[in-house]
Amino acid sequence: MITYIKIFLIVIHTLICSTIGLVVIFIDRSFTLYHYLAKIFPLGILIISGVKVKITGIENINRKDVYVFASNHSSQLDITALQWGVPNRLSMIFKKELARIPFFGWQLYLGPYVVVDRKDPQAAMKSLKEAKKVMDEKKISVLVFPEGTRSETGEVQLFKRGAFYLASHSGYPIVPITINGTKKIMPKGSFKLKSGTIYLHFDKPIPTNNIKTKQEEIALMEKVREIIISNQKEYN
Repeated sequence: MITYIKIFLIVIHTLICSTIGLVVIFIDRSFTLYHYLAKIFPLGILIISGVKVKITGIENINRKDVYVFASNHSSQLDITALQWGVPNRLSMIFKKELARIPFFGWQLYLGPYVVVDRKDPQAAMKSLKEAKKVMDEKKISVLVFPEGTRSETGEVQLFKRGAFYLASHSGYPIVPITINGTKKIMPKGSFKLKSGTIYLHFDKPIPTNNIKTKQEEIALMEKVREIIISNQKEYN
């Protein structure tokens, strides 16, 4: 019963924030106001859910700099926790199916986010170029889940190359983020919301302006994955 009440309140909260977001997008195309709203939205979800976020390593990044953030992914709550925990102006690459959701999807589509069709490799490449444009023109960081989808087991899956292609071709540093605790609170495929604590750890930014080849991108990809796996082992 408590879970249903939480979900109902989250739906209402999402509808209100999405409606305000649509208005804000048309008022302020710099997305400055939208950035503040994008902090209120996840905070509300966390409060309703009874979830706390504990952050470490935040001293490793500068909130005014532009980064490619790369995080592991095992729960719907990952995005909420990261939206709240990342202090930088933030964009995300989201699957096109979400854009069809009334109000919520509309503000994603019109906001500083990038749509991707995961079934179309050419469209995916176009999305990465759009993400670079957002970073260059709006000075907004981009969050990417290199696994491509949520992990069933919670273990870090094989990474896809997109985030590292974006980092190397944009020249912005990539920041590994390790997220723990979300799978216990809300596993993939479940709508049950348990109270608990989510742990976010920010590693030091890794420069990418010296990466020139596909092999170097792959080496970077493997390095970031190993960092996240190592952090997970320490947590467990």
